Parts: sequence; C-alpha cells; structure tokens
Amino acid sequence: MINKNIKVDPYSALRFREFNIFLVVRFILVFSWSMQFIIVEWLVWEITKNPLSLGLIGLMEVVPAVSMALFAGHIVDQKEKRNLLIYCIIAFLFVSLGFYIVTSSGVKEIVSSQTTLYLIYLLVFIGGFIRAFFGPTIFSLVALIVPKKTYANAATWSSSIWQMGVVLGPAFAGFSIHWVGVNTSMGVVLAGVVLSLLILLFIKRKPILNPKIGENIFTSLKEGVAFVYNSKAILGAITLDMVAVLFGGAIALLPIYATEIIEIPVGMEPSEVFGVLRATPAVGSLITMFIAAYIPITKNAGSKLLIAIFAFGISIITFGLSSMFWISVLSLFIYGLTDGISMVIRQTILQLKTPDHLRGRVASVNSIFVGSSNELGAFESGLTAKLMGTVTAVVFGGTITVLTAVATAFVSPSFRKLDLTEDEKNT
Repeated sequence: MINKNIKVDPYSALRFREFNIFLVVRFILVFSWSMQFIIVEWLVWEITKNPLSLGLIGLMEVVPAVSMALFAGHIVDQKEKRNLLIYCIIAFLFVSLGFYIVTSSGVKEIVSSQTTLYLIYLLVFIGGFIRAFFGPTIFSLVALIVPKKTYANAATWSSSIWQMGVVLGPAFAGFSIHWVGVNTSMGVVLAGVVLSLLILLFIKRKPILNPKIGENIFTSLKEGVAFVYNSKAILGAITLDMVAVLFGGAIALLPIYATEIIEIPVGMEPSEVFGVLRATPAVGSLITMFIAAYIPITKNAGSKLLIAIFAFGISIITFGLSSMFWISVLSLFIYGLTDGISMVIRQTILQLKTPDHLRGRVASVNSIFVGSSNELGAFESGLTAKLMGTVTAVVFGGTITVLTAVATAFVSPSFRKLDLTEDEKNT
C-alpha cells in the first residue's frame, strides 16, 4: 500500500545545484534550436511559397538524425557525458554561425535565392547529425546529476523545460522576425548557443557507469534495441507518441495558416499572427509544468497518456478547421497543454524504466521513434498539404492521432492500466 500521508515534494530535484544549471542549459539550447528551426521555416516559405519545401526542412534533418541515432547511443554510453555535451554544443555553434552568415545582407547580394535555399538545407542536414547526439547525451546526464529517488521529479522538470523551450523559442522567433528581421534573429540564436556553452562549464565531469567499456558496437546496439523491445511500457509509450507526433505536425504549416487561411485581426500583420500562434502553446506548456510538479503523474500513467494524446488530436482537428483567429489560438493552447502532459509522462517512463548503463542507447531508440517524428511529421504535413490541401492535411493528421489513442486503449489494456507508483518507490 502507498502511504497517502507522504508529502510530495514538487521541488525535490531543484534542490540540487547542478540540476538547476542543467535546466538553464537545456532551456537555452532547446529555445535556440527551436527558434532557429522556425526562422528557417519562415525564410524557406518566403523563398519558395511551396508547402512541400517546408516539409523538406524536416526531411533534411531527420535523415541524418535517424541514420546516426543508434551509433550515437553507443558512443554516449561509452563516453563522459558532460564533455560530450560540450562537443555537441560547439558543433551546434558552427551550424548557427553558418545560418547567420547565409542570411546576412552581404551574402544575399552575391548569392541567388535558390543557392541560399540549398545552403539552408545543407546546414539543416549537418544539424541532423549533431541532434543525433544531443538527445542521448542530455537524457544520460540527468541521471548523473540527481539521485535515483528524485528521477521522477527530475523527469517532470526536465520535460517541462524542454516543452517550454520548444514552444517559447518558435514563439519568440515569430515576433523576432517581425521586429528585427531574419539575420538578427539568427544572431540571437548564435548568442544563445554561446551562453549555454559557458553555463555548462559550471557542471562537473561525471563518472562513466557502463561496465562494458570497449564493447563491440554491434553487440552494444543489439542490447539497447532488445531492451526497448522487451520493455512493453517503454515500447508502448514511444510508439504511441511517435504516431501522435508524426501525424500531428500541424505546427509546420503555421506560416500558411498565418498568411492565407486565418482571418487576420484588424491592426495585425501576418508575421504578428504567426508569432501569436507559435506563442500560444507556451501557455499550455507553463501550466503543464506546474501541474505535473504538484500532481504526480506516476499513478495511472498509461490512461493519462492516452487521454492526453486523444485531446491532442482533437485540438489539431479543431485548429485545422478554424479560420477564426481566437478559435485557432484556443486550439493551440490545448495543443500545448496536452503535448506537454504527454511529454512529461513519456520521459518519466523512460527515466524510471531504464538502467543507467543503457540510457544512451535507449534514448537513441526513443529519438528514432519520437524525436525524429517531429521532422517526419513536418514532412508529412508538407507533403499531404501539397496533395490534399492544407486544411484537409491538418484534419487528416489529427484524425489519425485520435484513432491511434482510441485503438491503443482497446487493443492494449495492459498499457492502459500502466502505473508507475511502485517504480517510483523502488528508485
């Protein structure tokens, strides 16, 4: 029996200095990366006016990210995590510098729009390789900063910070493009990457917990994949979320909605509408962070995840059908709220169910299933928008998401009944 008189400490992980530093670094990195992605989307749309070109941005990033994911997980489990994250940030720094140069006025004068487009896709492609290492490194580092008894709380805060960064970054990008233009906005991204690198130096190097250093890479990869496959809770969570994210990529089409579909309120410009739409999920994300911290999501985690994804799909359908500004804003608020809940629950499952020596490889498999599906979802949205039309494509994606949640609830009653309270007590 669980003692109901035990007081939940919503700030248990925040009582560790290095974890707070980690959260700041993670937020800046996610904020900067997300901001950069949106600036690229806006620039590509300005150059091509083609929804398929927007989808290709995601494809250019996901191909290298997926192809390198398992190898990256093996490397992460073999290396010291703090320094590995430093190397990742330095690589990110060079990509951001490339974007800053490509979008400068001097380069625009000597390079055609078509060449600029190719350079953008090349930088996005290089960024995909870097991203393959980011996720497993960050996921593994968390477990070395806080004790096991605070894993669930740390996962909640880490996931919430990620969610905040991934919605606030694009939101700020939308306004920044309007205020200072594309090139200066890229400069803000560059400054953020430098800042994250400096702050990370305040975290000490960590021990390598893998007892099989130097293990054959194919044996290592097989062990990681086998663990995920045999862990029904992890496999179910990441598969469910993958489908939701893959077919729920309506956000990738926001430039089209902001300029062609939504009725622009009096006194606003399309770039401002775009900024508001990108900012709205941030409100839901903030609420998620505080709800998850004060109300543990470990109890009945499976059913809560299914409900969140079902509501996520409904919000996408509503947004897709709406041409009214405020209905679209409300839909995106629910989108951010439910997406945040889903993210927190999935990360909690991964943290509680994954052994320390397998964290890099499990996170890599997760990045193939879920992380990369964000970009594949963007490509799917762009492609279906080209084939079906924008509104039909968004509604189609939301419908698939809803059906997936319903089907999982009926087909997998064990996942629906998944409860993590015992796992949390045993950490």
